[in-house]
Amino acid sequence: MVYQQQSFFGTVQNVTTCPDCGGTGKVIENKCTTCGGTGYTTSRKTISVSIPAGIDNGQSVRIREKGEPGINGGPRGDLLVEVVVADDERFVRQEYDIYSQVKISFAQAALGATVLIDTVDGRVAYDVKPGTQTGTRVRLRGKGVPTIQNKNVRGDHYVTLVVETPTKLSHEAKEALKEFDRLTGGSLNTPEEPEEGESDTKEKKKGKRGFFNKK
Repeated sequence: MVYQQQSFFGTVQNVTTCPDCGGTGKVIENKCTTCGGTGYTTSRKTISVSIPAGIDNGQSVRIREKGEPGINGGPRGDLLVEVVVADDERFVRQEYDIYSQVKISFAQAALGATVLIDTVDGRVAYDVKPGTQTGTRVRLRGKGVPTIQNKNVRGDHYVTLVVETPTKLSHEAKEALKEFDRLTGGSLNTPEEPEEGESDTKEKKKGKRGFFNKK
């Protein structure tokens, strides 16, 4: 559409899109009451989205030609789906590495044992070494999150072993622990208390070594 406008510099021609046909060259006299003559209607639809391995919170997945329709018969746009990763009480993710904790008993820590550890691939067996201390961290290579660029390249899974102290013991268990303590050094035995008068005698001896004592 061309229209002319007078200005100080003379006649100026402006070219703009026709407001009636939108540049198509056609005008719909009896427009559809549903689409308003656009040929498109708005509706909701559920589609399946393939989530790639290793995607992180806040990243998006592009779905080709699932966006808004194009103008004047042009191709449809794309749909961007933002991913929100739900929390898991077992695992903590840091980039491509995973961290978790596993509780083991005192007997397992002292004697060694095979324990099952939960990973994103399922449970794996791990051999706890005898004498393991609480807070020991073990590394499971290649059991972390796959990278976006190459799903065969993965991070690691770090597991912290926590020795769990029992809160309820039977009489037999208590006696067994006392016997174990006796055999391993007797840490439960309290130091012998000084006899009556012995402490006073030591204090008197210390008092004799005063500032004014002769050398």
